[in-house]
Amino acid sequence: MQARGAPGTPSPLERFNAAPAQDAERDLLACLHSLRWALRVAGHRPYPDTASLLAAADEAAYDLSAKELAEALTAESLPALPEGTYTAAHTALSAAHAAYETKFGHVFVISLDGVPEEETLDRVLEDIRSRLANDPEDERVVAAEQLRRLARGRLETMLGDAGNCANSPHRAVPGH
Repeated sequence: MQARGAPGTPSPLERFNAAPAQDAERDLLACLHSLRWALRVAGHRPYPDTASLLAAADEAAYDLSAKELAEALTAESLPALPEGTYTAAHTALSAAHAAYETKFGHVFVISLDGVPEEETLDRVLEDIRSRLANDPEDERVVAAEQLRRLARGRLETMLGDAGNCANSPHRAVPGH
């Protein structure tokens, strides 16, 4: 399904398909900071519909090398916690992030699509503690899947409201 503005106004997908390659690549890099991924997704334009673009983005994300995954993880930033989060929660989250980064050598990321804001902190703490039990290769696979989900959500937002992926409400909680 393609969102349309006023009659005669191109949809976000139509604008993405028609954008100069550099602009499309820049928008894609805001969704997932992997140059190869952005070049691949932009290079297969035009997409007939949003589902085709999302499928191509997923496929390209599955092909990230360990180096490309590390590059993408490095670009993720720590979002704000929900208002009213207690100091103790910030301390617990900081300690969990530090333990994760020490063990795996990269930031922790998690897609929180569909998680109510009031459950965000609990979900993050639960997942980071659970994932600390992973071995490095298993965690690389999990982190890659979380990045793919984040990129997909950001693309959906970009196409749904014609905004940039960097302005996405799809929440990620990486390390710091």
